Amino acid sequence: MDKSLQSIDQVKASALDMAVRFGPKLFTAIVILVIGYFFGGWAGKMLDRLLLRLELEAPLRVLLVRALRILVLALFAIVALQNLGIELLPLVAGIGVAGAGVALAMQGILGNVAAGLTIIFTRPFHVGDYISIAHEEGEVLDISLFSTTLGHTDLSKVVIPNRKIVGEILHNYGRIRRLDIKVGISYGADVDTALSLVSDILREHPRVLQEPAPAFGVTQLAESHVTVSVTPWVEVPDYETVIKEVTKTILDAFRARNIGIAAPQREVRMLGNGADAANRPAR
Repeated sequence: MDKSLQSIDQVKASALDMAVRFGPKLFTAIVILVIGYFFGGWAGKMLDRLLLRLELEAPLRVLLVRALRILVLALFAIVALQNLGIELLPLVAGIGVAGAGVALAMQGILGNVAAGLTIIFTRPFHVGDYISIAHEEGEVLDISLFSTTLGHTDLSKVVIPNRKIVGEILHNYGRIRRLDIKVGISYGADVDTALSLVSDILREHPRVLQEPAPAFGVTQLAESHVTVSVTPWVEVPDYETVIKEVTKTILDAFRARNIGIAAPQREVRMLGNGADAANRPAR
């Protein structure tokens, strides 16, 4: 019983000695970390305001602000560890070895991060642009370190890993798209009247952009019709709506002015057997 009491007393004495020796240092380290946390937040807000004035895009601002906060907190953590008397060189070496192992296990993720940084800094496209990449196309909704999100007109979303984007052929339509409407009118129709009607339709439609100027004209003399191409520009969100409205309006206008829209035709002639039978002498 006396030995047990002595052991408890020794533990209490050791704990008290540790508290006296390391308590103030531990308290100071915690205070340093708390100060670093709040200072990092303040520095991040100041940097974010500065970047807003420079009109940098949101993904790049978020990346730089987060990097600054982590850097500030890491510096304060180093000071806190030094205050506790911890040797940093072995710790850094251990972190380096562990980091190499993690990097090997996360090659795909790190590849996406590297590609995301490339996209953010080179800026081949922006949020709101309409792009075609990796056999997919859509409006850019979000650009992050790991992926880029495209939106379709059917309200679906496509998330593309950034490493699938960098190095690929990219078609950036920007914030406007060009319609490609083709109408085949008969050879007997008045082409000038048809073009005049198309011009009026494009000028009066509220969603058709007048700058750049709408383009239209005769582009092909096909076998059974004259091809009139109508290629005005519209805002990306209006693409599907305008292509339907303009096509319908052209159809109604051509019908009202008796401009025939040609249908495919084939002429078949029967040769040989009929003529031979007529000229063959009777027996």
